[in-house]
Amino acid sequence: MVKARSVSKPFDISKRLVWNAYLKVKANRGAAGVDGQSLDKFAQDEKNNLYKLWNRLSSGSYFPPPVRAVNIPKIGGGSRSLGVPTVADRIAQTAVAMTLEPEVDRIFHPDSFGYRPGRSALDAVEVCKQRCWRSPWVIDLDIQGFFDNVPHNPIIAAVEKHTDLAWVLLYVRRWLIAPMQQLDGTLVRREKGIPQGSPISPLLSNLFMHYAWLAREYPAIRFERYGDDAVVHCASEKQANFVRDVIERRLLRFGLRLHPEKTRVVYCKQEGRDRDFPVTAFTFLGYTFRPRAARLPDGRLKTGFLPAVSGIAMKSMAKRIRSWRLGRWTELSFREIAALINPIVAGWINYYGRFYKSRLIRFLEQQINPFLVKWARRKYKRYRRASRKARKRLAEIASAFPGMFAHWKHGALPTGSTMGAV
Repeated sequence: MVKARSVSKPFDISKRLVWNAYLKVKANRGAAGVDGQSLDKFAQDEKNNLYKLWNRLSSGSYFPPPVRAVNIPKIGGGSRSLGVPTVADRIAQTAVAMTLEPEVDRIFHPDSFGYRPGRSALDAVEVCKQRCWRSPWVIDLDIQGFFDNVPHNPIIAAVEKHTDLAWVLLYVRRWLIAPMQQLDGTLVRREKGIPQGSPISPLLSNLFMHYAWLAREYPAIRFERYGDDAVVHCASEKQANFVRDVIERRLLRFGLRLHPEKTRVVYCKQEGRDRDFPVTAFTFLGYTFRPRAARLPDGRLKTGFLPAVSGIAMKSMAKRIRSWRLGRWTELSFREIAALINPIVAGWINYYGRFYKSRLIRFLEQQINPFLVKWARRKYKRYRRASRKARKRLAEIASAFPGMFAHWKHGALPTGSTMGAV
């Protein structure tokens, strides 16, 4: 891919754009699509594969292959279907997203945090925390089956509004209707919805939500939105019920509904707010907000409305920890075990430890350290019938090498006393 731009093609698409899109896809990794071609296989004939893709995109002859459906378990139970495009299709989608994103990102609302450069889920949690202190009422919103039911026409109209590049609009249309290949091989043509897992999907969903939202009609209403997950702040229960009904009516115009059980009005109860209300907690982006004790700089305890790692997130982490079966890794050394699990545990701490970290650290201490004791008892004969000695020895190792395990670095050190059972 030498030349910078196409020649004598219907669409003037830069080869450099396709190359940069490929680099992004390569960095993100990901599974093979319906053609079974992995990134490694694609890279074996990299130059030829990229040229063919650029040639088809530039000539208008590129038609997306079906998206491979993959079911993944939800943290709260059940499963959801993700769409896995082929490697070439991911590159094509990324090229369009890279072209369209600079045009649309600048018009997005400041309170929209999802899938945007320079913004993160933790930024949304921080803003939500601050606003819960200031406004006593919250609407915890859940759009039922958003990605399966979002209509195509408003998305196409929004793309048309923000680009005059015919090839961008052409391929967005084709991606929206590209069939989904189910687990049994059958193809399902889509007339609505956006497959989660495609590089273009976050941008298109943000574009839809920007125009479907109520910011223009009610600019004083503050919210945090991450994709279709949103929290709205209100000054009173009456206002919260009114705004919820407004949002519901607006979504119905697009064939979407608020989940009747998961959408709730919540009272942000804390010190100084003494009203009784049946719902005083909600979960947003893996954090549960509820009244919690907080220590002030002068040492006094105060009840605030604060986020901490959610029970659902802890349940998912506990399941992952159990699946490791650490007690059976007796062929490995302590340091080798640490090297294997530390990247995962450090990731949990970096995300779920940002707010009310003590709750997460206690959880990791109770979940991981007992398995390490179990490992020591199985590996060394002298500890097999001496669990107290094994716990004591683990505490000695942690005292000498507190940075060995990621959770130890943050205070989840074994003490030698009785630890939670596994």
